[in-house]
Amino acid sequence: MTMAVPSLKRLVLAGAIALAAALPATPGFAAAKIQNLVTPGGIQAWFVQDATVPLISMEYSFGGGASQDPADKPGVGHMVANLLDEGSGDMDSATFHERLDRRAIELSFAVTRDTFRGSLRMLTENRDEAFGLLRSSLTAPRFEAKDVERIRAQLISTLRRQSLDPNTMATRKFLEVAFGDHPYGRPSTGTLESLPKVTIDDMKAYTGRVLAKDTLKIAVVGDVDAATLAKLLDDTFGNLPAKAQLTPVADIVATKPPQRSFVPLDVPQTVVMFGGPGLKRHDPDFMAGYVVNHILGGGSLSSRLYREVREKRGLAYSIYVSMLWMQHSALFTGATGTRADRATQSIEAIDTEIKRIADEGPTQQELDEAKSYLNGSQMLSLDTSAKLAQALLQYQNDGLPIDYIDKRSDVINAVTLDDARRAAKRLWSGGLLTVVVGRTPQAAAGPAAVKPAGTPPPPRAN
Repeated sequence: MTMAVPSLKRLVLAGAIALAAALPATPGFAAAKIQNLVTPGGIQAWFVQDATVPLISMEYSFGGGASQDPADKPGVGHMVANLLDEGSGDMDSATFHERLDRRAIELSFAVTRDTFRGSLRMLTENRDEAFGLLRSSLTAPRFEAKDVERIRAQLISTLRRQSLDPNTMATRKFLEVAFGDHPYGRPSTGTLESLPKVTIDDMKAYTGRVLAKDTLKIAVVGDVDAATLAKLLDDTFGNLPAKAQLTPVADIVATKPPQRSFVPLDVPQTVVMFGGPGLKRHDPDFMAGYVVNHILGGGSLSSRLYREVREKRGLAYSIYVSMLWMQHSALFTGATGTRADRATQSIEAIDTEIKRIADEGPTQQELDEAKSYLNGSQMLSLDTSAKLAQALLQYQNDGLPIDYIDKRSDVINAVTLDDARRAAKRLWSGGLLTVVVGRTPQAAAGPAAVKPAGTPPPPRAN
């Protein structure tokens, strides 16, 4: 019975964090209170002080991400992200996690194509220990051989499962077709061939080059005053290298469509992924593209693709289109799943509807409804301290102003019908890059349009 007491305590503390996180923030109020905090040590953070609940949420990132993996070893950053909380300083993995669990501290790391990111959440009373554990993990990771091999085995096991997952296969093939041998075309989580080759020295070299103060961006929301937070941030990040040593990454435009690839896989449902070059975040047509993307297939049950593919034809359960923007490129991507014998019909329906919106653009009613939805949904997207911190970090990485939350509705409302039509033509008039993962080429697409996986793309236009 005595062994159950600490476990129960951890559950209570974890439950307290979950309850606190579930209490709503007020985005309009929070936006007006965003501070640009600069610490005595020169660390900068966007900060919202909110004592509504005794909780602190912090999101932060370093520039570089998976694009800094060696070309022959994709997945180094991903392995680092999975090992930084596996012991540091004089704490082995078990001791480190025991201290996290005892105080219900949530600490995690992740890698994107452009950033190495971290997340930290804690009850206010545990802030000193939480920030201390983060400091230790960033500045003194152990990378012990037994922990490295345990995590490596877990990641390889995940990759083996994903090697037979049609959605993962479609995504990897699509990025390969879109970006070729550019860093964006490599799997950020590594491959079955690359992960076994990643050494402890590779991971130490990565942390030494990437985790530096000059690319650090921080967002904090919660129950802490500015002076206390400034000291915590200096103590946590102050001993990191001043400047990152990043390998330059070239700008790239995704492969010009149309192009279609087929990946054979014996599964009941065929997966179709489609897309093409997108709009970068500071493109003048970005917000118009964002709005018209919602009209086409941005997650709403009233989107054009949902009506045409699901409601009218019953070809798929769901279908979506997303705008993806990165530091050096941009994409629009969409995906759906359907029966193998209906894949060709699904692709034709998608092609037809995308060509129609590219040629004609949306209607005024569609534009007005999309603006209303996007403005209203912002309240739900920022309804916890964690979500608000994530948004503030994303705005920093996107190079947006600190008052962007207040300005966002005006930017959306300024999109005219001409703007939306122009963005639609730019995004979709060239056709689609399409990847089909399923049973047979004949069931997945017209024979003339299908190429076996691995066929190189045609030369890009200069």
